[in-house]
Amino acid sequence: MRAAVQHETGQDKLEVLDDIEAVGFGPGKVKIRIRATGLCHSDLSAMNGVLPQPAPFVPGHEGAGEILDVGDGVTGLDRGDRVLMCWLPACGSCPSCRRGQTHLCLAGFMNAGTPNFRRPGGDVFGFAGTGTFAEEVVVAANCAVPIPDDVPYEIAALIGCGVTTGLGAALNTAQVEAASSVAVIGCGGVGISVIQGAKACGAAQIIAVDPVPARREAALRFGATEAVAPEEFADAKARITAGEGFDYVFEVVGKSATARTAYEMTRRGGTLCVVGAGAMDDTFQVNMFELFFDEKRILPSLYGGADVLRSYERAIALWRAGRIDLEGLITHRVQLTEVNDALDQMRSGTALRTCIEL
Repeated sequence: MRAAVQHETGQDKLEVLDDIEAVGFGPGKVKIRIRATGLCHSDLSAMNGVLPQPAPFVPGHEGAGEILDVGDGVTGLDRGDRVLMCWLPACGSCPSCRRGQTHLCLAGFMNAGTPNFRRPGGDVFGFAGTGTFAEEVVVAANCAVPIPDDVPYEIAALIGCGVTTGLGAALNTAQVEAASSVAVIGCGGVGISVIQGAKACGAAQIIAVDPVPARREAALRFGATEAVAPEEFADAKARITAGEGFDYVFEVVGKSATARTAYEMTRRGGTLCVVGAGAMDDTFQVNMFELFFDEKRILPSLYGGADVLRSYERAIALWRAGRIDLEGLITHRVQLTEVNDALDQMRSGTALRTCIEL
């Protein structure tokens, strides 16, 4: 079968090979035929080494498809079922799961060290234990979440990561209040989903901050009340909040510099929500006096900050009701052989989400 492979960390191009085999099928596992997968910025971060990932590997973790085969002991799933990929499944029995914080379960991360694929040259890993830039993948059964028949594969794929992450940051982690002021730094697919979540919460003002004009224009279509370039952000703070700062500021870039800007743009007693995935050696600093005196809440948000299965259901319900636009997030569609075009589209900022159709 075909898959896009990163041979070494740091390479900026993927090689599409046709000698890949999905491995590991057996009890408790399912084999999935991937039909659509989104390119998430986390894939780029794994490729360039910002996020740890053993190589060689197949990127992709935002996918959907149909089940080809079901291993012994698997219940609730059958051949032919339409599913989305959950890259962070809950085991149900660890301390985090027992506390109800299933999105913090580490069981899924354990899969990242086990190869998902094989080719004549040796083992190949799947990013985040998945690897959806492939025609087929074998994963644990709890990674496969059934989707209703009216949800297209490309929409389900986005719900599998970017949409759930962005919506959840606003609805679950920050719990944006109605009539509040919100700023979102970084308006790719996840940032746009934060904007839609803030709009669904009833925020009065939603300021989108991004250096790419096309993304600023897109943010306005998805619910931002104003969109500014980074150098205009301070003026927007002074003009909109009388210099006090925003009630909620979301950092969706994953860099300490933008997190620091977000902190400074948050009002005293307000909330800074960190959504972007950054590097282990990039340190965000706050001095002890301002931490105490300003009483700003600093809330990291991992995968939407709540039970992902419930978050999937809520995203589908909001989409069905017309409260959020998911089709509009897909600005480009490519075939697997054009995956490097998709990478260029994300790096340049021309794409919110590129859907790779398999």
